[in-house]
Amino acid sequence: MIQEIVSGLSMGCIYALVGFGFVIIYNALGAVNFAYGEVVMFGGYFGLLATTWLGLPLWGALIFSLVSMAALGIFNMLFAYYPMRHRPVVTVIIASIGMSILLRNSALAIWGPDPLKIDSFLGDGIINMGGVVVVRHQLLIFAVTALVFIGQYFFFARTPIGRKLEATAQDQETAQLMGIKVRRMIMLTFVMAGLLGSIAGFLVAPLWFLEPDVGLYIILKAFIAVVIGGFGSVPGLVVGGLFLGVTEVLVASHLTSEYKDVISFLILITVLMVMPQGFFGEKIAEKV
Repeated sequence: MIQEIVSGLSMGCIYALVGFGFVIIYNALGAVNFAYGEVVMFGGYFGLLATTWLGLPLWGALIFSLVSMAALGIFNMLFAYYPMRHRPVVTVIIASIGMSILLRNSALAIWGPDPLKIDSFLGDGIINMGGVVVVRHQLLIFAVTALVFIGQYFFFARTPIGRKLEATAQDQETAQLMGIKVRRMIMLTFVMAGLLGSIAGFLVAPLWFLEPDVGLYIILKAFIAVVIGGFGSVPGLVVGGLFLGVTEVLVASHLTSEYKDVISFLILITVLMVMPQGFFGEKIAEKV
């Protein structure tokens, strides 16, 4: 049982990391970015490109992927969001779906349909901890997830740029009146999401094989984690991601792995029926 919970927690950390990139774009734009799964996928593919085609070591491949994903974030902002910024939210969502299709087919054209894999920074070894066998890569996932969420707390709470980003997310017009360069803050948001996508891609690739459709699977699970945790809530998406990951692994181990994805959507529906705002969602009151 403990072994399964550890595996589920590692999967939940992946969902939480991807969900965090999803949330920071949502908070800044007020619209969901359904291309973010492909952003994570490209983070892994850029690392694969650096290790195989360029012959870089893993740490060099990570730097290459981070720089490339920052550029991809800016590209996503300039071509999928900025031209649509004054149009209805549904238009922005449709544009993100179009970007998702573009990135998925680009990956198919460049790398082909065959599954590919990147090695972990800690290798494929295992560690026996009191009778519980833990894959080294799982420890890396736990450590990176903790660093990312601790770092984001101090970044948004203690730095001027973080406060400007939060002000932009709350009200773009008011932020602009206060002298904040809103366009620059939105671009920084997409860059941060791209960097998170690169990190998540490096963590996902050793677990699942890279293929053009892996981004769709990742974003669906991250979206469920975000919704059940409370849309826009960072603590909520962490709890939602861990809850979803553990539940999936337990169901797959003790019931059936064939309907694991169906169980995820049943969890989503059940949580929304009991708690429509999710675990940590804010209740919205309307004065009449």
